Amino acid sequence: MDSNKKYWKGLEELKQTPAFVEKSKGEFAESIPVEDVLNEAGLSTKTPRRDFLKALGFGVGAVTLAACNSTPVHKAVPYLIKPEEITPGIPNFYTSTFNGQSILVRTREGRPINVEANPNAIGLNQGTDSGTAASVLDLYDESKLKTAQIKGQDVEWSKLDSTVIAALNAAATAGKQITIVASTVNSPTTLAAIAKLTAKYPTTNLVQVDAVSYSAIIEANKNSFGKAVVPSYNFEKANVVVSVAADFLGTWLAGEEHTQQYIKNRDYKSLKNGKMSRHIQFESGLSMTGSNADVRIAIKPSEEAAVLISLYNAITGSSLAGGIAAKRAQTAVTLAAKELLANKGAAVVVAGSNDINIQTLANAINSALASYGSTIDLDNFSKQHQGSDVAFAQFLTNANAGQVGVALFLNSNPVYDYFKAEDVKAALKKVDFTLSFSQRADETASELTAIAPTNTFLESWGDASPKEGLFSIVQPTINPVFNTRQADQSLLVWAGDTTDIYSFVKNLWTSTILTGSTKNWNSVLQTGFEYKGAKTAASYSFAGNVEAAASAAIAAAKTVVGEFELKLYESSALRDGRYANNAYLQEVPDPVSKVTWDNYAAINPKDAEKLGLGEDATVTVEANGYKVELPVVQQPGQALGTVSVAIGYGRTKVGKAGNNVGKNAYPFASLVNGTIQFVAKATIAKANTIYQLAQTQTHHTIEGRNIIRETTFAKYLQDPNSESGRFTDKHKTYDLWNKYEQPGHKWVMAIDLNACTGCGSCIVACNVENNIPVVGRDEVRRRREMHWLRIDRYYTIEEDGKEYTKEADIEKLNSFENVTVVHQPMLCQHCAHAPCETVCPVLATVHSSEGLNHMAYNRCFGTRYCANNCPYKVRRFNWFNYWNDSRFDNYLNNEFTQLVLNPDVTTRSRGVMEKCSMCIQRIQAGKLHAKMENRKVKDGDIQMACQQACSANAIIFGDANDPESEVSKALRNERVYYVLEEINVQPGIGYMTKVRNTFEA
Repeated sequence: MDSNKKYWKGLEELKQTPAFVEKSKGEFAESIPVEDVLNEAGLSTKTPRRDFLKALGFGVGAVTLAACNSTPVHKAVPYLIKPEEITPGIPNFYTSTFNGQSILVRTREGRPINVEANPNAIGLNQGTDSGTAASVLDLYDESKLKTAQIKGQDVEWSKLDSTVIAALNAAATAGKQITIVASTVNSPTTLAAIAKLTAKYPTTNLVQVDAVSYSAIIEANKNSFGKAVVPSYNFEKANVVVSVAADFLGTWLAGEEHTQQYIKNRDYKSLKNGKMSRHIQFESGLSMTGSNADVRIAIKPSEEAAVLISLYNAITGSSLAGGIAAKRAQTAVTLAAKELLANKGAAVVVAGSNDINIQTLANAINSALASYGSTIDLDNFSKQHQGSDVAFAQFLTNANAGQVGVALFLNSNPVYDYFKAEDVKAALKKVDFTLSFSQRADETASELTAIAPTNTFLESWGDASPKEGLFSIVQPTINPVFNTRQADQSLLVWAGDTTDIYSFVKNLWTSTILTGSTKNWNSVLQTGFEYKGAKTAASYSFAGNVEAAASAAIAAAKTVVGEFELKLYESSALRDGRYANNAYLQEVPDPVSKVTWDNYAAINPKDAEKLGLGEDATVTVEANGYKVELPVVQQPGQALGTVSVAIGYGRTKVGKAGNNVGKNAYPFASLVNGTIQFVAKATIAKANTIYQLAQTQTHHTIEGRNIIRETTFAKYLQDPNSESGRFTDKHKTYDLWNKYEQPGHKWVMAIDLNACTGCGSCIVACNVENNIPVVGRDEVRRRREMHWLRIDRYYTIEEDGKEYTKEADIEKLNSFENVTVVHQPMLCQHCAHAPCETVCPVLATVHSSEGLNHMAYNRCFGTRYCANNCPYKVRRFNWFNYWNDSRFDNYLNNEFTQLVLNPDVTTRSRGVMEKCSMCIQRIQAGKLHAKMENRKVKDGDIQMACQQACSANAIIFGDANDPESEVSKALRNERVYYVLEEINVQPGIGYMTKVRNTFEA
């Protein structure tokens, strides 16, 4: 042995050396002394071993330690007595409900880590929207309140209860109103708890108000049919769909449910049977629904009523004044009316406006088309949007008059999302006692006397009734992480009812909802819902005054005509802004613009040219007395003379991820004839600032490459191979790869471009499943987003009957209004001849015997040769350890939030490449499950995270060696092609040619 060299006895001794300590600063978390962990747990070094194991075992104990501002637990201690329902490494699934959808929550060792659709549910039983997929992250949000507060100070719940009860008694004695201001309440449990409070305090009343209102539909149906409801729409029964500014595949009413229905008439199975619906869209801004339409006509918001009047005239032979004047829109209306009349009883017209008169016109058209009882159901109606703009305005009037003694806010934040926040603040100051059930001190809650933070849905007992006859259960998957209390329980306490919330829910269900049912309480907890069955959908006769509605709609339209017309809309991810602190939702790209972490002013490129707006320009938008500066997106498809701005941004008191992201657009709205209107006359002026938006795609054309293939339905019927463009060059090829037999499984994927709507829920589901970090706005600006799956969006622009796809030709166009869009999910293609594999110097990326391209992260040292050699550009380089670096603008970089991580997937360190693994952990779990049952893997046993999140079934995964698998059948379809197959990389993902059911000349 060399006596001049220093040797260490072990790693523990090495860690103490000055050189190692200095080297590790900033890269590795310091170890935590066990005494500190014990002290944080309320234990000592003399604590009995049994209590020590209870405190530090996986499950709620670990969550509680992390939740109480303690240092994280670094060592896993095995269970002394394992809970019967938990087996380490094996997930548990619990049924629950989120935003009206029955879901399954996957937990690992007591931690909820994933949300997916309940496959056995009624209605939406496949796929989730991006908000649902990301919802599990909110459980671990440290910016939420930890306990009750009075005047900004933490208090015990007993102190809050006594204060609230005293205020309720004072209001009752004075004869003042006790008002519960809530977003739509369709929970039988919550309604029963409110009834308990009302029984004790008879002046209690419930005011329902939604940030995005559908009260015009309710009022119009009341006037037209005597049914004050939001109907259910059956798009699967519609051969022709006409939408006037309704984003029914995205944010309008129930986008994911509508998508599931809509695609049934348009996917590869429907086309194989020679059937495809036709969809015509009239709108000002290019919405997700408009991007999927067969025919899209750009109109101004002031022209929405005119389109409906022209459509009504063409269908009924009437001659109402005020029809559409634009020539292209006139032609489209004529052709649409012809199609609608030819499909009476199998057609539907929807309108997105919150104007009662416009909705009345839509009702009159649908009545003439015999849609009620078939494509529109007023009997099995939706209960998800019951807010009343009039009721909330009356509450403000009553509060200003001193008639409200107590105001309780439940899932409601009007100081942020009401168009006149100052009016709300002024009214609240005249209420004796105010309280919010908000989970955080948000814009409204921070203005009130007290906050009684409620649990998240993952910590709650409850229910929902999203549709007439359908009841869905909510059950907790974890004990409350913080010292919060469910709002229903608080209402019961204040009503003097000592029943715990579990018993209250159970008693309600067993005594009422399950009466006459074959299910009992335990079976409901397993299935997740109770369905009373559908009523027979009746046809209804229109009893409204269509002439008066048309006249009033045209008069209202004139008030928004100006230099520019402003249209407010919801983004598909952030929606009304209530989940703005969810970093996954902030970073998912907008389906059309591909912008993340911001809202913006979308205007037509020709309008931008007139205003002298260049790249990264900003404008000042002014409407209804409100002015704000916004970055500009030059958006093809935007109607000339219009500007679109998303609501849901501009939060100031929501948390680290969401604070000051974008600008608040709610003040642009106005109250007209009792309903909130999201359109306005606007002026736009060039600002003198520069702002670079974080976009994940800035190139919009395919430059003649064979990436996207489109055809029309008429051509497809003549020749199913139309435009599939299979590579047919038969010249001799030479392979650098050895040929291997694959006798076992060969995992492949098919993607139907006709079904993909571009919604982005697959991106969020992939992020959650595979522990993909959020990098923040600045990193996205540097093109460093980490998404394993992206959805590319390509434009085809039409002008005078010609199509333009090249940048040089597009510059010559007079307008950019008439565009068609194709959404293409793009992920690692798992090529059989993978070019990335040949250039890796350390064999970090290799091919498996089952056809997958694998990544060995601990081999990779980041040469990025593989990314350079990938023709699909789907590999991501991990520039930083995003999960543990506080420099990034999200709250995913603390070890408490990391409890959301999937333990089956390793988190990647900085300096390595990563990309889609085809959810290898799910493949292995499926094979293991089949092995345990002593059988072969069946088709459908294994589903990818992206596939499971897709309501449209656009992503199909399976075993190509099974000829009867769904993916094998899909890949035998005539429309299938492989992207860049001409370079002979032999990708494992086949795409189906996009088909549009356009009007044929």
